[in-house]
Amino acid sequence: MKKKAIIVTTNDITTDNRVHRVSMLLLEMGFDVHWVGRELPGSMPIERPYSTRRFKLWFTKGALFYASFNLRLFWYLLFKRFDILICNDLDTLLGGALACRIKGSRIVYDTHEYFTGVPEIQGRPWVKRAWRSIEKAIFPKLQHIITVNRSIADLYKREYGKELIVVRNIADPPGEVSNITRSEIGIPEGRFLFINQGTGINVDRGMEEFLEALPLIPNAHLLLVGSGDVLPRLKAMAAEAGLEDRVTFVDRQPYHRLLGFTKLADVGLSLDKDTNINYRFSLPNKVFDYIHSDIPILASGVVEVRSIVEKYGIGEIIPDHRPHSIAEKAKLMMLNGKESYLKGLGQARLELTWERERQPLINLYSTLGH
Repeated sequence: MKKKAIIVTTNDITTDNRVHRVSMLLLEMGFDVHWVGRELPGSMPIERPYSTRRFKLWFTKGALFYASFNLRLFWYLLFKRFDILICNDLDTLLGGALACRIKGSRIVYDTHEYFTGVPEIQGRPWVKRAWRSIEKAIFPKLQHIITVNRSIADLYKREYGKELIVVRNIADPPGEVSNITRSEIGIPEGRFLFINQGTGINVDRGMEEFLEALPLIPNAHLLLVGSGDVLPRLKAMAAEAGLEDRVTFVDRQPYHRLLGFTKLADVGLSLDKDTNINYRFSLPNKVFDYIHSDIPILASGVVEVRSIVEKYGIGEIIPDHRPHSIAEKAKLMMLNGKESYLKGLGQARLELTWERERQPLINLYSTLGH
């Protein structure tokens, strides 16, 4: 009988490319894979080569959502056969860990960020204390923990004395990328195109400052593809500044279509601000999407992104988030042209691959699968 792995996330599954890659790897390794998430009013249909289940819940955010999700997860797992449970992020861990303790099943924890450092819970001491209590109760007992970069692994090691497995968010590009033209989304061919993409277009990601810098960058156009809490503010800012003809907003897309938009761009943006410990050590998967699309990067100086951009010479680092500073570096990249970064992008594309990055997962799940 095949070993069964249940994977848990609190998202709606459809756009989580990291967890999809892990699911496909487990499928390739011979596991029976089942992914549990949640269904939202705007969730898209899904069809995957593994089974999925999305919970419909009364609550969609806040404490009541997390409590109801973990309670539902706990009861769901109690009556399911599985050999390995893979909990993604702290908001799935309580229900998952309790079920595994009762059933004696193995658990793997994949933390995609330094969860108690996320900006959404800073300045909310009771909320942060609740998450910290859950983490402190469960994390020290875990044997198999994965995270997304070395900086976050080192934070957890200092805090809990645990060695974490590092698997960065390097995508395995799809076999076919959608062919999208500038004309069909209303962007003039002669414009120099900057793109920011993903599901985390949020406050302190630097997009407000880039929008303020845009009038200082002649012939530049900004393309924002994805979702996030700052988008309403950005749309209002663009309207107030009379920049509607220089900023294009596109809702979040399936991965093969997202990369079609990426390939339109001249420069990719990764401008996270060092306002909290989680952003300080962030390494967004869009960085690797840019690299695999041969797009140089204009980045802030957060540790992990700076390391990659400078190592391969694939972009420029802004000294600070003042609009003038951003505009100067943007204009430098326009002057240099994409061609001056192509050699470094080629080298990065060869070295930063999912084929290499997934090896620690193969080693882990080969052991757990016996």
